[in-house]
Amino acid sequence: MNALELRAALALASVYVLRMLGLFMVMPVLAVAAMDYPDYSPLLVGLAVGGYGLTQAALQIPMGMMSDKWGRKPVILLGLSVFAVGSFVAANADTMAWMIVGRILQGAGAIAGAIMALATDVSRESQRAKVLAIIGIAIGFSFYLAVIIGPLIANHYGLAGVFAVTGLLAVLCMPLVKWVVPNSEPLSSGDTLPQKGQLRHLMLSPQLWRLNVSVLVLHMLITLLFVQLPVTLTNFDMTLSEHWRMYLPVLGVSILGLIVMMGIARGRTPKWLLLLGVVFMGSAFLALGVNGNSWWLTTAAVILFFTGFNYLEANFPALVSSIAPAGQKGTAMGIYASFQFFGAFLGGMVSGVVTDIWSPNVAYLVGALSTLLWIFVISGLKEVSPVKRVMLNGLRSDVLLDANKRHDSNKQQALEEALLAVPGVLEVTLNAENGAAYLKVNRDFDAVKARAVLAV
Repeated sequence: MNALELRAALALASVYVLRMLGLFMVMPVLAVAAMDYPDYSPLLVGLAVGGYGLTQAALQIPMGMMSDKWGRKPVILLGLSVFAVGSFVAANADTMAWMIVGRILQGAGAIAGAIMALATDVSRESQRAKVLAIIGIAIGFSFYLAVIIGPLIANHYGLAGVFAVTGLLAVLCMPLVKWVVPNSEPLSSGDTLPQKGQLRHLMLSPQLWRLNVSVLVLHMLITLLFVQLPVTLTNFDMTLSEHWRMYLPVLGVSILGLIVMMGIARGRTPKWLLLLGVVFMGSAFLALGVNGNSWWLTTAAVILFFTGFNYLEANFPALVSSIAPAGQKGTAMGIYASFQFFGAFLGGMVSGVVTDIWSPNVAYLVGALSTLLWIFVISGLKEVSPVKRVMLNGLRSDVLLDANKRHDSNKQQALEEALLAVPGVLEVTLNAENGAAYLKVNRDFDAVKARAVLAV
């Protein structure tokens, strides 16, 4: 990477860390700290934990599309502003109802797609994977850091302090976006941002819907866990400030488990390992539901849960990328992200309703039962080989001027066939509006020949 790309990668990764840190810090503390509010109830706690997911799910795709029209930075700054306002509303809330309003506003700052698109704009094609990898690592790091420091901040400054720090972190992101991240002209975004015309087709894709449902259940379960687990830990006479003593070793051991599973996979994503991850999570919920009074059993269950969670969270996006048609990854990932955030909302709702009517143990058992249905969904998933996506600019606008005309349709077909004949090319999507050809390729791809085809 050159200096400009490194600066962009580190600045955008910092934006992600600061924003997601604030969002995640609330999860391990809210269920316990919220007991001080006068209108406390398990249902409202569930809404407060998962409430941000509802607006994130609803606005993820529209805000991604807006960044194509308004520009990346304006949309990102708008999202950060809304997120900061929501954080300060929650920090000043004296009832659960107002806290939920703040959480919903936090979710309205849905800027994930715009940030990824900006990362694409400011990096060369050959270095883009490295830039996105740095951002991806930052997201994972922010989650683990937040789970550990969230309880410590809450112990000293209360839940209001956690939300205030969250809002401050969002404000600190703004100068990074405005002045540190390089400016660049938006590139063709078919493989980065959602496109309206592709939504219906990809929603009904027989393989992609399985991954969408899978990430929905995955985030439903982690939200359900964080509504229940902090309360479970208080049964062992642990204060919020001591919860990190469990989270730190648990996350460390689960990361080792992830490394072992990735080593077994050897760069592939075998279906049996995906199923094993689901079984790990289901077994954890079953253990917590049947016997949550044992410290060692609870610790073992949480390790098992995060081992499965880490593996699935790391591999599902790669599967979406491999399965999505060339030039349609942005739409596929937008739909995937919407399901992901809706799962967080659903987890909070399910946990709150079940706990309100029955008990926390029943909520854990509901989580275990959902993994049985999940296994059925994943069983129909086909294994795919890793692929690479390439976008080639320079497509002549006259090639696809009017696909309804026989002459232009023949041009399109001839160009697609010529590109498919290039070694390593698996799929081709042409977009004359953006002047780009989107290719899905394997390791045998000959980029020189592909560019030569477009130059004819």
